Amino acid sequence: MKNFRHQHQRPKKNTLIIGRVAIINALKEGKQLDRIYMQTAVHGDTIDEIRRLAADMQVPINKVPVEKLNNFNVSNHEGCIAQISKIQYQDLQQVISFTVDKGETPLLLILDGITDIRNIGAIARSAFSFGVHAIIIPDKGVGALNEDAILTSAGALEQIAVCRVMSLMKAVDDLHMNGIRVFASEMKAKQRSFECNFSEPCAIVLGGEEHGIYPALLKVCDEQFQIPMPGEFESLNVSVAAGVVLYEAMKQRLAQ
Repeated sequence: MKNFRHQHQRPKKNTLIIGRVAIINALKEGKQLDRIYMQTAVHGDTIDEIRRLAADMQVPINKVPVEKLNNFNVSNHEGCIAQISKIQYQDLQQVISFTVDKGETPLLLILDGITDIRNIGAIARSAFSFGVHAIIIPDKGVGALNEDAILTSAGALEQIAVCRVMSLMKAVDDLHMNGIRVFASEMKAKQRSFECNFSEPCAIVLGGEEHGIYPALLKVCDEQFQIPMPGEFESLNVSVAAGVVLYEAMKQRLAQ
């Protein structure tokens, strides 16, 4: 088995944008950035502009100590380093409209609090294989979709639409406005996964293994379901759970 922990490497310099002005220019040009690493307690007009532009572009900012920035092995970073995204993020509404215009029934996957990039990669692989139209992730609290994640996904992350949103709650509102029901995976739910109607326009929410789905997000979902397990074990790995649920969704849709 490959050890992805040991395979992790420092990002290549050609994937980095270094310094405040360079980052501002990249944001103004609309360049896709995965995230911005900003030294804790830095301030100034250029920092304020980076924060404003990053918010407009939905680019997350990670506050980090200077040691983290120095570890990138670059000079003159001025307290800011951005990493160019390997994923081309797409607008959620445009993905929904495109799917409907093709005459297809939307099937979306929402990831809440999943930080392990190996899990994200494996989930993306199943999502692409089982016909998911887009993966929706928040701009914060999710693992970086970097080279390791793409490797684990066997390239699926570069082929499936990924929508990064500022708020999953707002994303659910947008889904409801488009007539899309939202199902949440919750191990204490009474309804079982195969009892859900995944053949209708829908989105499926999966939460991180440690905390599950954020309670406020869980409340705005239309239905909750559990994956039945005769074996006495607390839960499945989230990437395995994704494969089980998405296979059920595909099976229902093929049956129609």
